[in-house]
Amino acid sequence: MTKAIIRLVTCGSVDDGKSTLIGRLLVETDSVPDDTIDAAKDVRRAGSTIKKGEIDFSLLTDGLEAEREQGITIDVAYRSMQLRNGRRLIIADAPGHEQYTRNMAVAASRADIGLVLVDATRGIRPQTLRHLNICSLMKVSRIAVVVNKLDGVGYDETVFESIKRDLQPAIDRLKLSDVEFIPVSALSGDNVSTASENMPWYSGPTLLDYVQDWPEVESLENAPHLGVQTISRAENFRGVAGTVFGGSFSVGDDVVVLPSKKRAKISRISTFDGDLTVAEDTSAVTLVLDPDVDASRGDSIELASNYQEPANRFTAEIVWLSEEELIHSRSYFLINGSTMVPAMVTSIRHVVNINDGSHESARTLKANDIAVVEFATDVPIALNTYAKNRFSGNFILVDRTSMSTIGAGMVSHVLRRSGNITEHHFEIDREIRAKQKNQQPKVLWLTGLSGSGKSTIANALEKKLFALGIHSYVLDGDNLRLGINKDLGFTKEDRAENVRRVSEIAKLMHDAGLVVIVALVSPYKIDRDHARELFEPGQFGEVFIETPAEVCAERDPKGLYKKAAAGQLPNLSGVGQNYEPPTAAELVLDGQAALAENVELLLETFFNN
Repeated sequence: MTKAIIRLVTCGSVDDGKSTLIGRLLVETDSVPDDTIDAAKDVRRAGSTIKKGEIDFSLLTDGLEAEREQGITIDVAYRSMQLRNGRRLIIADAPGHEQYTRNMAVAASRADIGLVLVDATRGIRPQTLRHLNICSLMKVSRIAVVVNKLDGVGYDETVFESIKRDLQPAIDRLKLSDVEFIPVSALSGDNVSTASENMPWYSGPTLLDYVQDWPEVESLENAPHLGVQTISRAENFRGVAGTVFGGSFSVGDDVVVLPSKKRAKISRISTFDGDLTVAEDTSAVTLVLDPDVDASRGDSIELASNYQEPANRFTAEIVWLSEEELIHSRSYFLINGSTMVPAMVTSIRHVVNINDGSHESARTLKANDIAVVEFATDVPIALNTYAKNRFSGNFILVDRTSMSTIGAGMVSHVLRRSGNITEHHFEIDREIRAKQKNQQPKVLWLTGLSGSGKSTIANALEKKLFALGIHSYVLDGDNLRLGINKDLGFTKEDRAENVRRVSEIAKLMHDAGLVVIVALVSPYKIDRDHARELFEPGQFGEVFIETPAEVCAERDPKGLYKKAAAGQLPNLSGVGQNYEPPTAAELVLDGQAALAENVELLLETFFNN
């Protein structure tokens, strides 16, 4: 079966002519309304040299006013055209500017063909190589390297051949097997939809012929995946709704609900247009299961004979998209379809040098870095490898505070140790241990600047609890850095790992039935929030010791502020590094108030029962 719709993504650097090329294709396939063409004859973007009255093809794909003002493509502009052979082409005109690499990566993840433009007057640029790498990562099956602006070099064949020769090592390294080099002039129309008389030395296809003759490569493996988006309910009807990717489901198929691994049979496939016997790839359907096993949004449905075991550790290739560097051991949200779980990068295996493909070691990732990483999710999820299913094998990473997309990833494989580790549940649990001690275990997380009074208050509180017969323990930041955390410094990455280790220790002690008092600067809200998530509601209390920085500096019990002022301590929280005060702490204490008063407030707030 020939695919009726072809998806194409344009790639390349700024001003390579992507928008102009696509605009010309739209016009020459009669895919643009006359009034839009008329507007493109009158409106001019900043710096345009095109005379009024002539079509500025680039305007036909730029939908944002900001794009016209800046003269660059910012957002991904999607356009549709009818090809001469009856197939439909969906074009994603991706931005070329490095700042908008995330937009290009998203567009490439759904593309069948990658159109990589190279400006013949400028040659290969870093963004050209970066986009080619991303196309490879996203498993774009066919690549057209379009060498544009040949009119600007007098249609010189040697320029074209030189670019082919210089780009071939990257193509070989990325193992791109279906690549065609096409010389064009988007402005003049050479080799876009008709063969150019200006380049008699070229005998290959025009760009339009190359695209519309794309031979769909059928997958030999039927590995369908349906991410449950919603539960459809009506009288005497309940089904799981979503879109099928990577294969097809049929009535009578044995399926499994993931991650629970509950099994059922498809008894009915329902759509708005009526029932089906087969749900084909990319179809939106509602599956009725027999028995009606429990499934909810975020779960997935796969064939019982060919499904991915849920796991919590994966290796993935990622593109880092944030201006903020990756923080090792910091918790982010991983989103795959309708599934969202906390996750963290546990190891950076290497960063890929886009110029020569070499592997470079790194402690963190910067904007537009392409890397191979290991990551862990808080709970097992069913992620396929990207090679098996492009749709269930991809994910994005989202900052937990801003909810902005910071990374895009493709699963390489599930780590073996994910399946080698099993959580054991013992008969003596937290509830029994707490009952033995006749107390309610909880974690009090004291945060504040160095010198704010955290350790002093923690010590006084523990003495009071001890006198009351309450079993407690103080986890003090300095004491922990003398032992289990002695390998950590004070970078953002090390501070995140410091909080992660302390929170896991607190969880173990809480499970032992203790009241745990944590006294830790823990300057970043996102890390404290992740610590909170390890506990059930009511078991964790954040306490902000609010003491002005100048008061802390006057106290300076450890001489840290003096060192910071002398330039000997660049990472002191509140001085060289930011401190993010809690915005929703269970209790805020005045660090300048009497010690007994603060202890009494703690007792009233957390131990009044």
